[in-house]
Amino acid sequence: MRHDRWQDWLNFLVGLWTLFSPWILGFATGMGIAARTAWILGAAIVVFAGIAVSIPKAWEEGLNIILGLALLISPWALSYTDMAKPTSNAMIAGLLVIIFAVWAMLMDTAIQRWWHERRQVH
Repeated sequence: MRHDRWQDWLNFLVGLWTLFSPWILGFATGMGIAARTAWILGAAIVVFAGIAVSIPKAWEEGLNIILGLALLISPWALSYTDMAKPTSNAMIAGLLVIIFAVWAMLMDTAIQRWWHERRQVH
């Protein structure tokens, strides 16, 4: 994999946004489930996007896809859909993480080679 995938940097920034969004958007007070979810998943996204930037491998992208999905469904899974800002924030950030991770994965030459070989066999 190439080390200059801009999608990993964008996921790093989305992770930072998610991590700090409870304070920026004003839902950090009371340290509710929405804020704790943003802190935990935001920190995890930052860590794995940072790893993907420094030593890009497909498994980091896979983990970021899982984290993006967790962020995307967290308002329903953790019952905070009644809070508009945290819900929209989680949905938008989750979608962005998923899109950028899939995009980076599709740019991976090893995955492209695997996909091409797999399609020729079948």
